[in-house]
Order: sequence, then C-alpha cells, then structure tokens
Amino acid sequence: MSVAATQTPPGQCPQCWEHAHNKRIHRKLKPREDCKPCVDHMRNGCPYLVPKKPSRRR
Repeated sequence: MSVAATQTPPGQCPQCWEHAHNKRIHRKLKPREDCKPCVDHMRNGCPYLVPKKPSRRR
C-alpha cells in the first residue's frame, strides 16, 4: 500500500484517507466491483494504529 500523497490528518486511518481521496486507486475496478482492501476494512476495521489528534492543552 502506498502512502497518501498528502499527509493523513491526525485521527484518520492512512488507508481509509488514501482510498477516499485518491481516485486512481478505484479507477481500475469494473462497474459494481468491490475494492478488496476497502471491503476488508469494512469487515475487520482499520489495521493501522491511527494517530491521535494533538492535545490542545495550554
């Protein structure tokens, strides 16, 4: 899996972010064909340790 072209925002899964914002990933799919990594994510959750949002302490 490639890294997202833009930095993944804190609290977001890198794979989910990339698949949602990079149209080239799903372009090769046929009509009504599911993306296997997306289906796996929907069934099993995100396999990545998602970074937390930065603390806003003062």
